Amino acid sequence: MWWHPDNFKQKSANLVIRAGIIQEIRRFFDDQGFLAVETPILQVCPTMDTHIHGFATELKGVDLKHKATKYLHTSPEFEMKKLLVAGAERIYQICHVFRNSEDSKRHSCEFTLVEWYRANADYEDIMKDCVALLRDCATKVGISHYGYKEHRCDPFGAWERLSVVEAFARYADMDLAEYLDDREAFAEAVKSMGLHTAEDDGWDDLFFRVMDARIEPHLGMSVPTFLCDYPVSMASLSRKKESDPRFAERFELYVCGVEVANAFSELTDATEQRARFNEAMAEKKRLYNEPYPVDEEFLDALELGMPESGGIALGIDRLVMLATGVADINDVLWCEKV
Repeated sequence: MWWHPDNFKQKSANLVIRAGIIQEIRRFFDDQGFLAVETPILQVCPTMDTHIHGFATELKGVDLKHKATKYLHTSPEFEMKKLLVAGAERIYQICHVFRNSEDSKRHSCEFTLVEWYRANADYEDIMKDCVALLRDCATKVGISHYGYKEHRCDPFGAWERLSVVEAFARYADMDLAEYLDDREAFAEAVKSMGLHTAEDDGWDDLFFRVMDARIEPHLGMSVPTFLCDYPVSMASLSRKKESDPRFAERFELYVCGVEVANAFSELTDATEQRARFNEAMAEKKRLYNEPYPVDEEFLDALELGMPESGGIALGIDRLVMLATGVADINDVLWCEKV
């Protein structure tokens, strides 16, 4: 009974910190001239990610423009990018999002994101935002370190930047670039490391197995880590690197081994975006028999012209966990997850 006064009192200090962090996030963006926006929760397509799952709803009524299944958004990304096309230049949104995923102490099917976009920018600019934001939030709530379990991470130190290829070489003794187009060789290499493999593992499955076992436990351990430049097959909404188009301008932010944020230099080419969507949904159908319809309005917006942009989604619940040092997401939620 989380709502019993005695139980609720135990986490009240965490909720005060949560409120302070959200207040600081709003101040941070407001002071920089970002516009706070609100976009619809119901979407035609909940995600373009193969491994993220949405919650479906069925709309009723003969007068609805699109009488069909719609989904609770897993991110406000598509709608916010339409606002960039419409002329917005700096926008942010704090909102609840919904992902039909596994239950764990670091996951909730309903959680809170702050998502922001800068027109005429890229993921380098978003990295600078992250450094300033996490330092400001720590100062706001009076902490010198973020923490998770026995780990401590100093946001005021010099942050680490590490490419995915560098991380695989350093922590898994593997040249990932050799296996980008060779699933069978990749599977053999993963198996030789003593990790489990299965015949129906896709390339992504093998990648995540190495990430979980060998790489993530080392990231953000003393200072936050930007893990950058993912294989382009794993960055469906991000721009390819000009210097090496096998990789994309995507980063994830890690603090104490916990992934806190996911960011891109945004893909603006509608034709390439449609091709990547179709590829991702074909794989989603193969793995989960759950493909999603394309958001044609989003692709129409890209056709009209989206400025070069950088964008990111940062998990507020996890940031509060790190600020309070707790290991269970329920300890920083106003009401326990269902």
